[in-house]
Amino acid sequence: MGIWILNAQTVATGNELTKKHILLEGNTIEQMIEAAGALPETAGHTVIDAAGKLVTPGLIDMHVHLREPGFEHKETIASGTRSAARGGFTTIACMPNTRPVIDTVETVKYVLDKAETEGIVRVLPYGCITKNELGRELTDFDALKQAGAIGFTDDGVGVQSAQMMKDAMAKAASIGLPIIAHCEDNTLVEGAWASEGEFSRKHGLKAIPNESEAIHVGRDVLLAEATGVHYHVCHVSTEQSVRLIRHAKQFGIKVTAEVCPHHLLLSDEDIPGLDDANWKMNPPLRTPKDVQACIEALLDGTIDILVTDHAPHSEEEKAKGVNLAPFGIVGFETAFPLLYTKFVATGQWTLQFLVDKMTTLPAQVFGLPLGTLEVGKEADITIIDLDTEKAVDPAEFASKGRNTPFIGWNLKGWPTHTIVGGKVVWSEA
Repeated sequence: MGIWILNAQTVATGNELTKKHILLEGNTIEQMIEAAGALPETAGHTVIDAAGKLVTPGLIDMHVHLREPGFEHKETIASGTRSAARGGFTTIACMPNTRPVIDTVETVKYVLDKAETEGIVRVLPYGCITKNELGRELTDFDALKQAGAIGFTDDGVGVQSAQMMKDAMAKAASIGLPIIAHCEDNTLVEGAWASEGEFSRKHGLKAIPNESEAIHVGRDVLLAEATGVHYHVCHVSTEQSVRLIRHAKQFGIKVTAEVCPHHLLLSDEDIPGLDDANWKMNPPLRTPKDVQACIEALLDGTIDILVTDHAPHSEEEKAKGVNLAPFGIVGFETAFPLLYTKFVATGQWTLQFLVDKMTTLPAQVFGLPLGTLEVGKEADITIIDLDTEKAVDPAEFASKGRNTPFIGWNLKGWPTHTIVGGKVVWSEA
């Protein structure tokens, strides 16, 4: 039985919306017709009336942490994919810094099998660049690709050796997969959690300088140029990184980049104090100048896509205080409402810009046959209420994680239905 989505508001150009009726049959978009005149015949089909709501391609998040295997107290593939669906995401790419890490065929298959049996959205696993993410020996890229890995990353730690990174890039380029880099020079970050800015100065804290990220970006774009690999920079947060990526793109180096909502909406000057570890994340919140640089880079295409870096932790872990608590915040269920409310509803971005950065462009960057709302394409659909305003309440999250600095923010743009492959996997009803 197929699904008719009636009176769907779809993005035409900019902020213009056009009303359509959309028929899903199996896992395919079968028809899209102008919503004028009589309604189509819907007998024998499930009907979703999307009147007054936005209908987009399924949202895509290419940087998430599902924590399984090994850290199921933080999140599981089951709970993480439910959280993703509640946030409107139909496809997510999970990072390999689990325990064990995803550095073998067996762990890739474990994640894919779990996602198939217990997950409700599409899960794409990354494999590690180095064994155990220790930076000493490359994993078997060929075998990991064969098992289903879509790229390679040691997310959570930077690859410290330039030679190791160059070898990894050369191998990845030879098999047509990207290197996804967490850029961090360990010698500049040890023993610190806040960025070098007003907050760390005010509290007399040892600080993480912007160069800790940018040094690796600069090194890696040169290595990417030498090897020809597709090099993707994780969670860009500094003005210096933006400059280096922009320069690399001008020279035709195959580099792409991502940014998270929190690095566009918050700076170190927003951190309320030393008591709340929900403001502790990696990369840390940077200065207002860095925030503005990232916004401008997203607008001009230097930064290609939006991701959440969804990083759940238990309440007990985050209650240990800023020095002992782990880095990271959850992101699935607030991402679209945050960005819509703060940038689109205020007229800074067009609706089309936001939707493209969360659907079409992630698919293009990673070569996925997804991210478009067209007849014949995959029936991955997100339906969003742009008008109803409500406060962020972590108690309502589907994620096991409650660790967010956005508690109480009043937002619009909440997803109401998430459809993966023609199947409704989540609805607010």
